Amino acid sequence: MNWNDLQDFLAIARAGKLASAAEASGVDATTMGRRLRRLERSLGQRLFEQTREGQVLTEAGEALLVRAEAMERAASGIGEPAAGHGESVTGTLRLALPEGFASSFLPWHLEEFAQAHPRLTVDLAVTPGLLSPTKREADVAIVLSRPRSGPLIAGKLMDYALRLYASREYLARHGTPSKPSDLSRGHRLVGYVPDLLHMPELRHLDRLHPGLEPTLRSSSINAQHNLVVAGAGLGVLHCFAADRHDELVPVFPEERITRTYWLVTHRDTHQLERVQVFRNWLLRLVKRERAALLPE
Repeated sequence: MNWNDLQDFLAIARAGKLASAAEASGVDATTMGRRLRRLERSLGQRLFEQTREGQVLTEAGEALLVRAEAMERAASGIGEPAAGHGESVTGTLRLALPEGFASSFLPWHLEEFAQAHPRLTVDLAVTPGLLSPTKREADVAIVLSRPRSGPLIAGKLMDYALRLYASREYLARHGTPSKPSDLSRGHRLVGYVPDLLHMPELRHLDRLHPGLEPTLRSSSINAQHNLVVAGAGLGVLHCFAADRHDELVPVFPEERITRTYWLVTHRDTHQLERVQVFRNWLLRLVKRERAALLPE
């Protein structure tokens, strides 16, 4: 019996649908289905019944589930971080996230994680700062600048891209600038409030052309996004957010600004099951969504 086949069986049993289990595990659905059939042949038993709602465990499947989960717990107890126990993962997972990631990327995918872990409550705390190393204000933080001190474990999550965008309506009224230096003549810029910027990584306009200053300003990237959609001006936006909106077009497609998200956990809670299952899922997710996060 192949342990990988048993892991796929556990994923299907917990997700209730083969396609959802494959997506959550970062495995092709055809491959997962082939592994399931191989496991059933090796046992000489059918483990799932196919219904309109998805895969339902048979009596043999229920019996195997108990044994497979016991094997999984035993494996995690000898030093391997838990890959996820589905409904056995309980409690509250608090995430400290930057606004753009929390509002325009993660919500499009989080249902997948919630379905795989129905007994886990997930808090999205939108914050410009970092989780407190001492107060344990969050289990996982995603930040723009890698922390250099404290009892933290930090690793690169992903690079992501931003570009200057405008609405089609704005460009029809004001014309399309041909180069970044044109932005200082006859164009209204949307951006951050300078004295409320909490980190240099958010000074995006400086990357396009020195001396550019926004005249419509907000500390909220969502407010900036909506101003650009409304045709109030041009602004630097996350590609993963702006490219979802048909009304927005990149003004200088070749001028891509690249930034990095860092994944941070507390050293003492890094190995908690709820932290590990989310971390592993998130790493698979950003790898799968690389084209949206970092478009060419």
